[in-house]
Order: sequence, then C-alpha cells, then structure tokens
Amino acid sequence: MRKLLNEELERLSVDRFRESEKTPLIIILDNVRSLNNIGSVFRTADAYRVEKIYLCGITAHPPHKDIRKTALGATETVAWEYRENTTEVIQELNEQGVITCAIEQADQSVSLHEFQPNGAKIAVVMGNEVKGVQQEVVEACTTVIELEQYGTKHSLNISVCTGIVIYDLFYKMGR
Repeated sequence: MRKLLNEELERLSVDRFRESEKTPLIIILDNVRSLNNIGSVFRTADAYRVEKIYLCGITAHPPHKDIRKTALGATETVAWEYRENTTEVIQELNEQGVITCAIEQADQSVSLHEFQPNGAKIAVVMGNEVKGVQQEVVEACTTVIELEQYGTKHSLNISVCTGIVIYDLFYKMGR
C-alpha cells in the first residue's frame, strides 16, 4: 500500500467546486471565539461540500490570517455570510422549511446516532467554546442533537464536534 500523491487526489478547482452540487447542509457558528476553530470548520465544510456557513455574533469572518491559516483556501470555496443575530438566521431558515438543529446537551435532545435527516435540508448550530449554543437559539431550533460522550469532560472542541456532525450527516443524506 502506498500513499496517493497530491496529483492523484482528483481535487476540484475552485471554479468546479463552486459549480458542483452541494450537500444540503448549513453550518451556523454561534459566537465562536477561536479563529483556528473557524478556519477548521471551513476546511471540513469544503471537504464535504457543505452548502453554506453562517458566521454569527462575535464569530470572526474572512479575511483574517488566523482563519486563513487553518482554512487552507476553503474561505474561497465555501459560501459564507456574516450575520449579527443567530436567532434571526434560525427563524429565517425555519420559515424556509429548513430543519434547524442546535448541537447541544439538553433535555429532550436526540442523539446524533439516532437523528435521521429524511431528505430535508439541515442547518446545524455550533456554539461558543465555553458557553455552547445560546439558550434563545436552542429554543428557536426545531430540534437539539447531542453527541453522546462517556468520559469526564462532556465537551468536545467545536471543530472536532463539527467534523463529526458533518461526516455523519453527509453519509445519512446519501451523499
């Protein structure tokens, strides 16, 4: 077995990526502080052709050198928009029929393992590194998805958590 060379990976050009069919998945970053986490989310979103990223509240947005450092160009391929108010974005998406999902630990949450998209467009909200998703945002979402954890911390780094969620939903959506 040998590793593939970069030339063998059949990477899309920026133009072909922009024209390609996207996964009906939207990522919403709710007051994410770490520029490296933001860049990492962009990079993962590019890998799975996520439709769009909303950067909300205090979440920084491109162009920024620390986002660019981890995004590795994904800020040029993945559609994104800055919005000040996360709840307003959720309400607009709800009105459009998008299933909005806070990724959070909450009563009445459904485990990611059990959640099924059933052909709908999905928006997932990832929260602040310390406080998580704002309570008013959780309440505005149509559902809450929880990643079950069995250690002592009961928290994951936001970019790691986002990667797990995107990967899981990508395959559940039959992509």
